[in-house]
Amino acid sequence: MFGTSTEIPGLAPDLVTRDLAGWTPAARLADVHLDTLLDTARRRWHAQPHAAAALAWKAYTYWLALPAVLGWASARRVPLLTATDVVMHFDDPRPLLTLGLRPDIPVAVLPTDPLAISGLPQVRVVADEDALLAEFRRSLFDEHLSPLLDAIHSRVRLGKRTLLGSLASGVAYGVLRSADALPGSSAENIDRLLGTLGVRDLIELVPGPLGKLDVQRKTCCLAFTLPQPKVCPGCCIKTI
Repeated sequence: MFGTSTEIPGLAPDLVTRDLAGWTPAARLADVHLDTLLDTARRRWHAQPHAAAALAWKAYTYWLALPAVLGWASARRVPLLTATDVVMHFDDPRPLLTLGLRPDIPVAVLPTDPLAISGLPQVRVVADEDALLAEFRRSLFDEHLSPLLDAIHSRVRLGKRTLLGSLASGVAYGVLRSADALPGSSAENIDRLLGTLGVRDLIELVPGPLGKLDVQRKTCCLAFTLPQPKVCPGCCIKTI
């Protein structure tokens, strides 16, 4: 899913960043680089401050969560995306920013995983599925997104529920867009991940085209406030 054959703007080629020159730990995003993130979003979308913040969060959380979401759903392997093990830069003008993972980023696995007996120092073996999901939440949300959420909330007049709705939809879309490559039920995978993050109530899965599932949001990313208004698929704002 993250090989070099396909470049994914928003994520580093091959996902893991072996040469860290020019990259900054994502931990700095909640303090010294927050203005850079918000200003970049404002210029990119010609948005007002609150809309720029909402759209920046939406983009950031989608790309950040994707490796852990798909790692868990495909193989029950979770890269622990703490803010110190994720790196970023703003050098590529195509995405809002580019994210990568440190080469030694820890990966949580189950005892039945072949990696559990590999002896690799970055492999962390957890007791069961519940413990694996707990590591998913701790690393992604508690130690990474929660401080950024607080920083954005303190900077602009924007409710946390609005922001968390974008996290919920991003996780769901990450699973649905890769459904053909993932084992098991997409609906069950999404339900477990969103329940772990405490955002299950912010979206619904509804029938989409060709009988596939789609996402119905209960909050809005504020794209409709842009100079060229946009109503995203699944938005809670209804068009006539």
